[in-house]
Amino acid sequence: MKTIGVIGGLSPESTVKYYEWLNEGVQKALGGHNNAKVLLSSVNFAEFVALKEIGEWDTQAKMLCAEAVRLEKAGADFIVLATNTMHKMAAQIEAALSIPFLHLADATADEILKTNVRSIGLLGTRYTMELDFYKQRLIDKGINVLVPDEAGRDVVNSVIYDELCHGTVKDESRQTYRDVISDLVDQGAQGVIMGCTEITMLIDQSYSSVPLFDTTKIHVDRALELILGS
Repeated sequence: MKTIGVIGGLSPESTVKYYEWLNEGVQKALGGHNNAKVLLSSVNFAEFVALKEIGEWDTQAKMLCAEAVRLEKAGADFIVLATNTMHKMAAQIEAALSIPFLHLADATADEILKTNVRSIGLLGTRYTMELDFYKQRLIDKGINVLVPDEAGRDVVNSVIYDELCHGTVKDESRQTYRDVISDLVDQGAQGVIMGCTEITMLIDQSYSSVPLFDTTKIHVDRALELILGS
């Protein structure tokens, strides 16, 4: 069994899901008392939120690279970054490592390409929805990407930061996300990416008329393949 290095804490709410689902996956595959071999580096989310708000990405990149290298030195066989937004610094992290980095957007694109969906709605933080670092990796694989209008982006982003990152799940926010998804479908989306690792706390397939792609689950499942050598 390979050892996974997880950069977490961004936010801790979704990192818990990674840890839980990684262990459940290994136990399901191997039975008995087996669980995943996880090295976790959990950073202080507040430091990164403050840096994002002033557009200081280079400092964040250096901080994440330091955590990734620390996990490699501790014995990780590969690294995952348990957040969508911070994949803006994925190239710097990859360059700092001599072990594989499992990119969340690539894993998600591969999962979409297994289906007939080629026009996808993207929900996430404002950074993920508006900047190109995430969308372009999907576009490069032939997937058309749609995002909510400005009002939709505002509400999706605020629910993530003001509620989900604090472990707060509200029924009215579920309905709001459902409305945003419906708007994306009206624009032509054949499916929707739950492109923030916390969104899995709020909605599931029952809230959408088109396929939802849960990036947290997709990332974990791909990591399990590497852990188990399958």
